[in-house]
Amino acid sequence: MARTITLAHSPDSDDAFMFYALAKGKVDTRGLTFKHVLDDIETLNRKAIEGAYEVTAVSFHAYYKIRERYRLMTAGASVGDGYGPIIVAKRALSRDELDDVTVAVPGLLTTAFLIFRLYAPGARWKVMPFDKIQDAVAAGSIDAGLLIHEGQLTYREQKLHRVQDLGEWWKMETGLPLPLGGNALRRDLDKDTANKCCDVLRDTVQYALDHRKEALDYALEFARGMDRKKADKFVGMYVNSYTLELGKRSEDAIALMYKLGRDAGIIPVKVEPEFIE
Repeated sequence: MARTITLAHSPDSDDAFMFYALAKGKVDTRGLTFKHVLDDIETLNRKAIEGAYEVTAVSFHAYYKIRERYRLMTAGASVGDGYGPIIVAKRALSRDELDDVTVAVPGLLTTAFLIFRLYAPGARWKVMPFDKIQDAVAAGSIDAGLLIHEGQLTYREQKLHRVQDLGEWWKMETGLPLPLGGNALRRDLDKDTANKCCDVLRDTVQYALDHRKEALDYALEFARGMDRKKADKFVGMYVNSYTLELGKRSEDAIALMYKLGRDAGIIPVKVEPEFIE
């Protein structure tokens, strides 16, 4: 009987694109059966603390809380190279002015929140569901917001000002890409099963990159109001060569992120990221 692996990821167009081939039976699963669970990233981060799923999407920031239960996979990551989560407001704000406002953030374990804290350590924040932040800023019920997912492409439609693209800032500061999230594999899986999971994940990413049109057709079902052009751009931003293999620059960026987070008192422990090669 085939072993069932629960694979948890978010219901976003980039994840849908990435996992299209696996969801639709387009790749060899090496004798494993995969059960997909869809939830927002902050919920997945918290479920990972409990060790709920064998394979799960996770914010790299959250890894410090799950490192004893999981290792990081080198395929399936979302990496922004010179772009990333965006701080927006109804009016132009300087970096210093962020200290005088409240910023809506999508979750305290998201990588976006970690980088936001490094960029604006004096700012106040309020946690909101990621898909409510843009509307709240536009309505004036919150001063500013930290946008992830498709909000990075749609904020101008509500005439919001870009205060800072944190991926752009990170690249200027470090010269490195900004790894936002990846996939983690539970440590209690035997070596053979773990290796098979890694191979299947890499294969589904490769299939999507090789069959872009059909994978994008599927991803559009999860695009939350984006037209095909925007969805195609968004998918291209976060499913790319880094998704197929993180690579040394991304791994260096993750290690640096943990060091800076530790130095700033945001991450309370020293973290040595452990990857399954």
